[in-house]
Amino acid sequence: MGRRVPAVSRALDILELFLEGDGTLSAPEITRRLQLPRTTVHELVTTLAARSYLVPVPEQPGRFRLGVRTYQLGSRYAEQLDLAAEGQQVARSVAETCGETVHVAVLEDADVIYIAKVDSTHAVRMVSAAGRRLPAHCTAVGKMLLASLSDEELHKRLPEGELPRMTPNSITSPSALREVLAEVRERGLASEQRESNPDVSCVAAPVRDRAGSVVAALSVSVPMIRWSADRQRELAELAVKGANELSERLGHHGRG
Repeated sequence: MGRRVPAVSRALDILELFLEGDGTLSAPEITRRLQLPRTTVHELVTTLAARSYLVPVPEQPGRFRLGVRTYQLGSRYAEQLDLAAEGQQVARSVAETCGETVHVAVLEDADVIYIAKVDSTHAVRMVSAAGRRLPAHCTAVGKMLLASLSDEELHKRLPEGELPRMTPNSITSPSALREVLAEVRERGLASEQRESNPDVSCVAAPVRDRAGSVVAALSVSVPMIRWSADRQRELAELAVKGANELSERLGHHGRG
């Protein structure tokens, strides 16, 4: 865990004050309640207002309320909650069909975060958990999500130099990864074989929102003792079907 930035903590303290009372405050009230220097509060409030996190209250000079940016952040958080809940239901349906472990994941920076997971019914299965974070390039869901990015966005997210390795099969070359992502983009399907876990392979399909943007990926993971070319094709069809169902639940009416 890195060092906390005092200015950011103070700005967040200010925003959280607006959760109390009638939701409006003046700079002097903020100064008094947080015991901060007046100039510090003035600078922070000015910055928050310039970024639309705070807005002046009409007909109440000197008073502020939360701005539209906080609403946008809250709405995005709510969307993620909906995605997690719907993803869990669809993952359960897919898992009941194939008996294997099913995940739904989203992209954060260069990592994937699993927001839904249903375990395999088999005695031999992979060990994972919702909330786990892994390097995106080592996973099928991550490749699917990275393939949805523009070249510019992909360049921003990937670390400089060699990529992190999780197993001997992990892709560590950025150029090799870009070649794989081009294939994923063309096929609309991603896979990985023992790249994040030496005993597990996986196949994933894209989940789209109402606007058609890829917002998540759904995967089926299988221990190598049950993995074969035929099984991969079978599970790929289930992953696509599940991802399409989840996309429809999110308001997407096309097909991936």
